[in-house]
Amino acid sequence: MSAELNHLIVHARDNRESADFLAHILGLETGPEWGPFIPLTTANGVTLDFATVPAESIVLQHYAFLISEEEFDAALARIEGGGTTYFADPHREQPGEINRNDGGRGLYFMDPAGHGMEILTRPYGSHPEPDGD
Repeated sequence: MSAELNHLIVHARDNRESADFLAHILGLETGPEWGPFIPLTTANGVTLDFATVPAESIVLQHYAFLISEEEFDAALARIEGGGTTYFADPHREQPGEINRNDGGRGLYFMDPAGHGMEILTRPYGSHPEPDGD
């Protein structure tokens, strides 16, 4: 059997708030609470297990989600409708804009715990460089 990523533990100030926030943006549903975790399972089966920890214990991470063009439109509408600030770049220098990396679309936003979230419609490196003819 080859190795597959199964789950990640995502530290949050409030596991329910963070899980529900991301589930809403991505159009997913959180799973039932089990132990200290609120799970959110992605389409490829990887689960993000949100766990409440003291704020000073949170080490900020970056999570990127590959979604379809239609899902991007829906997620962007939910982001804008909820008043969430988004950026075209990870350094947060281009607020209210999206990027067109690799011929797709992408954006960055922060979750309630401060983690950097990204949605993109094309994986990095998937768009061939144009020929120099």
